[in-house]
Amino acid sequence: MKRTLYLKLLIGYAAFGILGFITIATFTSQLALNYIKRDTASNLYREANLLASNYASNYYRGNMTLEDVTAHFQAVSTYLDANIQVVSNNGKIMIHSGQESSANGIEDFDITVFGSSYYQTGTFFGTFPEETLSVFSPITINYKVRGYVLIHKPVRELAALKDGFLNISYMTLAVIFLCAFVVLGLFTYTVYIPIWKITRAAKDYSEGNFETQIDIHTNDEIGYLAASLNYMAAELSTLEEDQRKFIANVSHDFRSPLTSIKGYVEAIMDGTIPHEMQDKYLNIILFETERLNKLTQSMLELNKYGVKGTMLDITSFDINNTIKLVVQSFEGICQEKRISFELILTGETSFVCADMSKIQQVLYNLIDNAIKFSHPDSAITIETTEKNEKVFISVKDTGIGIPKESIKKIWERFYKTDLSRGKDKRGTGLGLAIVKEIISVHNENINVISTEGVGTEFIFTLPLKKE
Repeated sequence: MKRTLYLKLLIGYAAFGILGFITIATFTSQLALNYIKRDTASNLYREANLLASNYASNYYRGNMTLEDVTAHFQAVSTYLDANIQVVSNNGKIMIHSGQESSANGIEDFDITVFGSSYYQTGTFFGTFPEETLSVFSPITINYKVRGYVLIHKPVRELAALKDGFLNISYMTLAVIFLCAFVVLGLFTYTVYIPIWKITRAAKDYSEGNFETQIDIHTNDEIGYLAASLNYMAAELSTLEEDQRKFIANVSHDFRSPLTSIKGYVEAIMDGTIPHEMQDKYLNIILFETERLNKLTQSMLELNKYGVKGTMLDITSFDINNTIKLVVQSFEGICQEKRISFELILTGETSFVCADMSKIQQVLYNLIDNAIKFSHPDSAITIETTEKNEKVFISVKDTGIGIPKESIKKIWERFYKTDLSRGKDKRGTGLGLAIVKEIISVHNENINVISTEGVGTEFIFTLPLKKE
């Protein structure tokens, strides 16, 4: 399985570091240098303005000597770590704080090159051998410009300040990159590895291996997804097993009557069965045909209930009267087996809200089941009890009972206990499955109590009609 997702994470992580470094080295570096230039120029301009309005003006008025002004300029120059000059309008250097006292002036000096700005960078008319930040402030006496105070600072010092700032930025980036690495590790542990486990399990499921369990138990969306997939796998495994059982059971229950029909028809056709006995075997063929038809109808009925959203025709009807009507349909077979009914019904009437035809089918299947497994000269008790806005309907026999190990399996399709197979060969094994589905679509419950050799009791609930 290709780990493309994790590779993308690693590529993204590396790209984050590289782009961060390039951004700081170019974009941030230039922005920082421009900011330092503007900030330094602003500070130098304030100093130049102060020197021009006080000391340089007093020098031109004769209130201060050249030595005093020069000494003060040198002190300020040392404090600012910059070169300070007083230049006349024609470029002659009048006062300076450096060692260029022999310099006569600045060739091609033109203050208009500053434009509307009070600073510029360059060699300042070739005066300096390296790029320099130059700031000027005019010396105004009686509204007339007599000269300019110029302050020069090498750009390399500003670049050094910028480099110090970038070093801090690089260290910050390194810390962020380390934090991102920790986040990547946490993401790998909490997101990628669980997703990888889920993907691997999903691949196994797609290949039909539903035994794989996803070992994720976190209380979040991924944990919920893993639990859902585990549940899905268990249900698919059960469904697959049910399908195998279904096919095996259908094949078994169809094979027997078909084999009988085929055998008797062939015997009739080839004359093995005498003409005078053909009616007997034709009746057997008819019986087996009816058995197949009943099995087919039961399968179609059960399949209908297995579909989500089964439509119910909910009406209000008297469950007591419905029980009496269903019991009457078994009079013939009960007389043959000498089986009687004992009806213990609550009140004259007991109205419930349900699908009447389907509840009749439930009663028919339960009573039919009770008759099949009851002994001759026994009684079947049908009782109704009202409690907590419910009607509890009980169908109880004193027959052979159900083995303890089979209690939970009787609701499965085609399931027959060994006792039932010996007692009744006509059953399809679908009756109780249909009963369970009908009660389930009514959102009600059905339970069974049985003791082998004593009898069985089925109890299901229906909602009482509200007054």
